[in-house]
Parts: sequence; structure tokens; C-alpha cells
Amino acid sequence: MPTPKQVLCAWVDAFNRHDADAIVSLYHDAAVNHQVANDPVVGIDAIREMFTAEFAEAGMTCIVENIFEDGQWAILEWRAPLGLRGCGFFHVVNGKILFQRGYWDKLSFLKQHGLPIE
Repeated sequence: MPTPKQVLCAWVDAFNRHDADAIVSLYHDAAVNHQVANDPVVGIDAIREMFTAEFAEAGMTCIVENIFEDGQWAILEWRAPLGLRGCGFFHVVNGKILFQRGYWDKLSFLKQHGLPIE
């Protein structure tokens, strides 16, 4: 069974390929992805829709600065090519992501990608 760090490394690879199906394969069926700037997204179908829409909207790349592992948790500190920085916490149970929480500045993201400000 993969470690939380191995799951997170596979997640980063799939994210950088903009491969929503590969990303979703790393989640439990009832997983929750809560990017704190947005409402929580519950279930793999909703998570697939979220990533599909986000990849179509903006060219996103995750540059890993640090990955830490502590028990069932993997923690990612990242930056984007345009300078945005953030971190993510991934609770990995039985080799699948059960819960994810991400922290980043949504206003900066929208401005950097020329997207409408909400």
C-alpha cells in the first residue's frame, strides 16, 4: 500500500498533467476536498467536476517546495509559476485521500490568471 507521501507525489504528477481522472483515482469515494477559499467539495464525482472545470479555466502548475509525512497525513508546501504560494494537507487512509484541505490566496489567483473577481 502506498504511503501518504507516495500518494501525494502521484497527486502532484497528475495535477501537473491536468489529468482529472488520475487525480480522482487517488481519492476515497466519499472524500472531501476543502480549499478554504471555497466551499468543501464532497465525493469523487464532485471532485472530478471541480478539477475538470479548474483545469479548463486556468493553466495551473504545482511546484513542490516541501512534502512532509506524519502518520496518515502528507503535507504539501507549493508555489505556482506566477508566484502564488500555498499549502495542502492530505489525510490518506488505506492508500487513498479521505480528506484534503488547501490554503492559498484566491484573490491573487484570480488576478494572476485574469479571471473575474467574485
